[in-house]
Amino acid sequence: MYREHIAETRKTIAYARVSSHDQKADLERQKQVLELYCVRQGWTYEIISDLGSGMNYHKKGLKRLLADILAEKIGRLVISHKDRLLRFGAELIFAICEAKQVEVVILNQGEDTTFEEDLAKDVLDIITVFSARLYGSRSRKNQKLLDDVKKAVEAVNES
Repeated sequence: MYREHIAETRKTIAYARVSSHDQKADLERQKQVLELYCVRQGWTYEIISDLGSGMNYHKKGLKRLLADILAEKIGRLVISHKDRLLRFGAELIFAICEAKQVEVVILNQGEDTTFEEDLAKDVLDIITVFSARLYGSRSRKNQKLLDDVKKAVEAVNES
């Protein structure tokens, strides 16, 4: 009863996140689902959304969400899936929510998975992130190399 009272006297925040710009349509759908759910519950709510990796802890919306939870401004957090919050570390945020008496509502719990399935998914996520970073760093190095070669060719042509 006390927790329900807190949830009603503080803000309800619906948090949505996607990893990249090409998923912007997914972000809009996610926000619509959260909005519809909150409206059906009769809650006054605010939506915070982020565009960035679930392994990035420095997203503007996530920082704001955490600051408001710690300041005890939020009574309820609504997310579509557990991994929308963070890919790793969501349990830590849930523990902070519990300590600050914030009700957490996860719309799609999904089916129960085995430890091995969760581990395999986590390993694939890590490989994906590091592959993207490696590819990105290589493309910058390649671009610098091409720029240097181009300057050298221009210097030779000018001589």
